[in-house]
Amino acid sequence: MDRLLYTSLSGMRATMRQQIATASNLSNTETPGFKKELSTQAAFWLRGGNSSRAMASQGIYSADLQKAEVQQTGRDLDLAMGGDSMIAVQAEDGSEAYTRRGDLQVTNSGVLVNGEGHPLVGERGPITIGAADKITIDKDGTVYVILPGQNPVQPEAIDQIKLFSPSTQPRNRIAKGLDGLFRVVDGGTLNRDPAASVQADSLENSNVEPTQALVDMIQASRSYEQSVKMVATARQLDESSTSLMDIPE
Repeated sequence: MDRLLYTSLSGMRATMRQQIATASNLSNTETPGFKKELSTQAAFWLRGGNSSRAMASQGIYSADLQKAEVQQTGRDLDLAMGGDSMIAVQAEDGSEAYTRRGDLQVTNSGVLVNGEGHPLVGERGPITIGAADKITIDKDGTVYVILPGQNPVQPEAIDQIKLFSPSTQPRNRIAKGLDGLFRVVDGGTLNRDPAASVQADSLENSNVEPTQALVDMIQASRSYEQSVKMVATARQLDESSTSLMDIPE
């Protein structure tokens, strides 16, 4: 009987994880540079002979890095990533993380952040920009500014956004976290990639297909319902077996 319970409960856990990923996808269909989240299962090895039953290991998140459509915006601080390039940002905990979201803006304190509010990492940490009449970003991530009263044809380079490409550093595997940012699986940071590039005045759309995400959510809900029914069936069978074993006085 316990086999049926373990199978059902394991399926329920996996389905709940899938629903979380699908819900995140549905809520980010319009988020620039968002990469579809995937829920997968990892192998779980039993050690020793004491445990004869075990739950399937909890689903882990991965991401579909397929590139989405790029749209021209005409805005100097909008960046679309070239190839599989990513930009380095500072996460809320102060660690370095990576993203493809490139809708940038400058805060009141002069920090260059993306649409999620994460500061962009440059050569000396988070990039800060003082008063400027115009800000432009070259394809290699170099940030140029035209200061008040400065010759507009001679912009000044103040920093360079840290860019990297996963394909050029295959030994350093990255994974997507619950905050939507990518990090090195084993910790640490990645080196700047001279070949990585960005395209200014453009934004990459989300690669989530809303219709498919809705279908995935419906399928996950049905799968969860089936697992619940299996648990109920296991309980009924257990009660029936118990009643048969009762010895009348």
